Amino acid sequence: MQVVLRPEAEQELLEAQAWYESKAVGFESARAADAAVASALRNPYGHLRIEECFYRVLFRKFPYTLIYLPSPNELLVVSFFHQHREPGSWLERSGS
Repeated sequence: MQVVLRPEAEQELLEAQAWYESKAVGFESARAADAAVASALRNPYGHLRIEECFYRVLFRKFPYTLIYLPSPNELLVVSFFHQHREPGSWLERSGS
């Protein structure tokens, strides 16, 4: 299965990574992101389903959630969502 990142999700991840690198925990945050994606790949339909057909995986130790849309051939990452943002704001990009 192929992982596809929406441009907005990639930007969120890069911003989070830069911030955590400035706090000297960049490696740990990158590992948490990798672990969330790996977990979604292992069991794409086994995580909590939210809003229609989207699923989420919580990061360990970091206030982020991986939000994705699985299909038979790919895992579309819609957002690396900071949990202190407005809930549901990621939905704006799900329609396009």
